[in-house]
Amino acid sequence: MSRRNIAKKRLTNPDPKYNSKLVSMLTVRILKNGKKELAYKIVYKALDIINEKTSRDPLQVLEQAIRNSTPLVEVKSRRVGGSTYQVPTEVRAYRGINLALRWVAKFAYSRSGKSMAFKLAHEILDASNESGSTIRKREETHRMAEANKAFAHYRY
Repeated sequence: MSRRNIAKKRLTNPDPKYNSKLVSMLTVRILKNGKKELAYKIVYKALDIINEKTSRDPLQVLEQAIRNSTPLVEVKSRRVGGSTYQVPTEVRAYRGINLALRWVAKFAYSRSGKSMAFKLAHEILDASNESGSTIRKREETHRMAEANKAFAHYRY
């Protein structure tokens, strides 16, 4: 059993333009080398591209994308009697949102396209339309949990 202190939850401040915590959390996932201003520019440009393409409120599109790509269950490794089992566990809301944002940022980086803002905008649009790599990752996570449902009694 760990003797370390439990990490305290840090409160996230909303972003300056949209006053949204979700945009702020996405910006932190895009962040590289501590260049937060550049990360904000990328996210805001991506939201502008979404607004041009769909003529809908970009915040609503982003919220829909995150809602669509948030997993409900995941598998965690658990060692029991010399063998490791993949035990399906439910995902809490905060972790689910974090996973969804992480996947959106990861698959946006790996996309082919002109700029990061363009790639991020299209990844968000795909996720809001229930297609793309982020949704595929969520489905894969759910399939893994479904396949290992037999080990659910080894819960933490």
